[in-house]
Amino acid sequence: MRDPIEAGFTIIKSDSADLSKITRGIYVAGTGILRVILADGNEVTFPALAAGIIHEMRVRKVLSTGTTASGIIGLY
Repeated sequence: MRDPIEAGFTIIKSDSADLSKITRGIYVAGTGILRVILADGNEVTFPALAAGIIHEMRVRKVLSTGTTASGIIGLY
């Protein structure tokens, strides 16, 4: 069994700055495109990330360019 998520923070999209923590999950309030740099350094574009659920992913950066999803929260 995995430990539950214990904290979260509002994500500010940036093409240059890493997040303050690598996430265990991402929540978006508004459906849209999410471009991220994963913990392993690979860039991934999620073309229609659904709103209102937790997406399990280890993310180090949420890119501003091309991201249209809104209300992005990092969970760890």
